[in-house]
Amino acid sequence: MDEVDLRLLALLQEDAGRSYAALGKEVGLSTGAAHERVRKLRESGVITRTRVDIDHAAVGRGVLAFVMVESTAWMGDSAEAFAAVPEIEEAHIIAGSASVLVKVRTTDTVQLQDVLRRLFAIDGVSGTQATVVLESFFERPTLRPEAED
Repeated sequence: MDEVDLRLLALLQEDAGRSYAALGKEVGLSTGAAHERVRKLRESGVITRTRVDIDHAAVGRGVLAFVMVESTAWMGDSAEAFAAVPEIEEAHIIAGSASVLVKVRTTDTVQLQDVLRRLFAIDGVSGTQATVVLESFFERPTLRPEAED
């Protein structure tokens, strides 16, 4: 992977709907060359998916919480149990006082409370500590075009 690939990745993270012509222009490649580079990044597994960012409040998922899940046992084999809770967007095994950190989006705090109940039903879970987000300043992509200049 070279600097052109990194720049393409940064541009795609900023706007995955950008045309190959626009990508090529940004990095000094032809449309076809930009398309080929992106294809290779997909085939090699560097680009794992393309997604659309949405306004969560506009689709009824305005409550964001991060939940620290405490356990009495190793939670490394519990990925499927966490994945079965549709309100969980991310789940991470962590080091520290908790075992798992989950990112949850719900319609309201009543639904968040229901998610917490379902988390307690997972084998090994002994407690939760939820932090509700009041406002998000920003969410930053891994690579940014301005950081590559």
